[in-house]
Amino acid sequence: MSTTASAPFERPAEFHVYDTTLRDGAQQEGLRLSVADKLQIAGLLDELGVNYIEGGWPGANPNDTAFFAAAAAGEVTLKNATLTAFGFTRRVGGTAADDPLTAALRDSGAGVACVVAKSHDQHVVRALRTTLEENLAMITDTVSHLVAEGQRVFLDCEHFFDGFRDNKAYALEVVRTAMDAGAEVAVLCDTNGGMLPTWVGEIVAEVAQATDARLGIHAHNDTGCAVANTIAAVDAGAMHVQGTINGYGERTGNADLVPIVANLELKYGWQLLPAGSLAEATRLSHAIAEVTNVPPSTRQPYVGLSSFAHKAGLHASAIKVDPNLYQHIDPELVGNDMRMLVSDMAGRANIQIKGSELGFDLSDRDLAAKITDKVKEREADGYTYEGADASFELLLRAELDQLPEYFVARSWRVFTQSGTDGVTDTEATIRLEAGGHSTRVVGEGNGPVNALDHALREALLPVYPVVDHFELSDYRVRILDQGHGTDATTRVLIQTTNGLRTWTTVGVGQNVIEASWEALSQAYTYGLLHSEVEPAS
Repeated sequence: MSTTASAPFERPAEFHVYDTTLRDGAQQEGLRLSVADKLQIAGLLDELGVNYIEGGWPGANPNDTAFFAAAAAGEVTLKNATLTAFGFTRRVGGTAADDPLTAALRDSGAGVACVVAKSHDQHVVRALRTTLEENLAMITDTVSHLVAEGQRVFLDCEHFFDGFRDNKAYALEVVRTAMDAGAEVAVLCDTNGGMLPTWVGEIVAEVAQATDARLGIHAHNDTGCAVANTIAAVDAGAMHVQGTINGYGERTGNADLVPIVANLELKYGWQLLPAGSLAEATRLSHAIAEVTNVPPSTRQPYVGLSSFAHKAGLHASAIKVDPNLYQHIDPELVGNDMRMLVSDMAGRANIQIKGSELGFDLSDRDLAAKITDKVKEREADGYTYEGADASFELLLRAELDQLPEYFVARSWRVFTQSGTDGVTDTEATIRLEAGGHSTRVVGEGNGPVNALDHALREALLPVYPVVDHFELSDYRVRILDQGHGTDATTRVLIQTTNGLRTWTTVGVGQNVIEASWEALSQAYTYGLLHSEVEPAS
């Protein structure tokens, strides 16, 4: 399948992929980056192969100033990217040579300064509280000073699109002034994020024709069109795109740089990143999400966990013939994988493909149909397997009579009591057989599930020492029959990790503890299955 179409024009001789995660992305609500975090992310961005990394605003806050000092001291080595420092034009009525924030840009050690300037006349008058002429003088003075000091300069034209609509002549004059002063690129910013692709394309094309400037695009996502607006700007002649990894940013975020680059590389056929770098996009996107501690969106284009996940049986039937019939690209091009989800919507093809993913031959139509019926029956009872692959594999192995019996729980119970001092104690007792031995173990914990986990771990450790590495990393409960109150059916999903892999199991019951025990015991069974352990002697 060909996914590459003809671009509106040839790739510009020079094209900039400019990342603003460390500055604009860091403005996202709840996102806090230490200097160490920023250094680590900068290294990952450089590994992706972006051309420019905007490190922050030196002089404006201590964290960003410390980051540039650390970068200058060699605490991060950039092989592909040029470090950029962000700042504002000099103060109203002052001079760039005497302005402390301009000096911070000059002294940052960054090869490029990205200077933001007002391009909307009302922002100049009402926010800066100065004249339109003084704003132009601030741009000229700041840009020419930094260029004279040996820095390359890009100019971010703040609120450009709104300003262009209100006062076209002045917005264009800002672009011309920046270029005349020595700026290499005039970046047109949709700061409010309110533009639509057609509007962006028309305005960028008009600016390009009126100024003959090298143009960039900086889009926010308030209309949900940031990526589309960026592509529209490129179609109209922009040769510089700004965005953040994973679309981080204030309000609804910035343009997500990964789909921008993936679209231009895979759809237009433009080589923007170093050869092979795009195939690392999924890994690097998720690695940066780990540093920011912001869970990655499963539905993020190209690199999301669900980007190439298929659920409906109709899709699966076509994919079995040719995976590209329901996929716009080969997932491996961005380092992702196709996933076949198992649910009550699944047909026999889903089960056969999923079984093949797990290493089982389900080409026998009767066998595949039997397992499909079993899945649908279980899902009708409240189970879900599209988010619990581990439980599906255990079900599949059980149906194929290929599930080892690592332990047998003869009985379990949980006891919770609260004393007059307000302290609540919980203990669980488990009687089980494992490795030919019977044992009875009591475990205490912070709540019934934690107590069951401790008891099961202690019972299995003498036989299977590897369980010491198992750790519950997530626990989710959902009430399925919401109209039934406290006697409703409950579904529990437990996520477990051993430090190398993570797996999810599901349990269902009329009692939340019963459902939790099922999911917990399956979590240990799956962990033992894939640890390839032998019982201790």
